[in-house]
Amino acid sequence: MPAFTLRYLLLVALLCFLGCRKEAGPGGNAAIRGNVHAYHYNSTFTVFIADYPAADEYVYIIYDNDFSYSDRVKTDYEGDFEFNYLYPGQYRIYVYSLDSTLQAPSGKIAVVKDITINGNKDIVHTDTLKIFK
Repeated sequence: MPAFTLRYLLLVALLCFLGCRKEAGPGGNAAIRGNVHAYHYNSTFTVFIADYPAADEYVYIIYDNDFSYSDRVKTDYEGDFEFNYLYPGQYRIYVYSLDSTLQAPSGKIAVVKDITINGNKDIVHTDTLKIFK
């Protein structure tokens, strides 16, 4: 009888281990890296003034199917950002920009990128996120 119980416990432990799938979010070994670049125009977006790395801008991340942002980081002096310690899964990153079409009531829109991390130690580099200032 003890041999049967031991085998049963090992089988249950194995099934629990194999059945536990890590969801997207913090705790893993993967990362998302990117850059934000700003384009400065006058208030009507008719005269270009300058472009430069977007320093000190918040970049937000949404894990899987969350409704609001899950975490945020600020860009460094070169406009670079990084989200570390992520599990494989689906992510959405975004940064706010002035609306160059002048259609958004708030005057701002989100510049959004959807990202998939496939491996446990993947480092995914995004395209440059371009914003208007």
